[in-house]
Amino acid sequence: QIELLDSGGGSVLAGGSLRLSCAASEAIFSAYCMAWFRQTPGKEREVVATRNTDDTTKYADFVKGRFTISKDNAKRTLYLQMDNLEPDDTAVYSCAADRMIQRRCPVGPYTYWGQGTQVTVSS
Repeated sequence: QIELLDSGGGSVLAGGSLRLSCAASEAIFSAYCMAWFRQTPGKEREVVATRNTDDTTKYADFVKGRFTISKDNAKRTLYLQMDNLEPDDTAVYSCAADRMIQRRCPVGPYTYWGQGTQVTVSS
């Protein structure tokens, strides 16, 4: 059973930065797509960024070049560097992992999830 542990959330002012971390219990980056999602009360969970096994990254349109998804294989840790944060970025952020499907990140629900970390951005 793969376990993911999210950390790094907090409260910042608009324009500030945070770096989220997701520590994996096993070395999965070579076989699993990794993703960051976020969710606010009353809204559906939305994907923020993905990184597949060949290190191809994709970002949601709302990221607008402000976030970077990266990984450290030795530490088995996925990161989300978030800069120039906006109040609309306030949400619970969770990392997720699942096996690639035909060399692509899955579109459907991911199998493994972190517990989530709260990000609050105030104006």
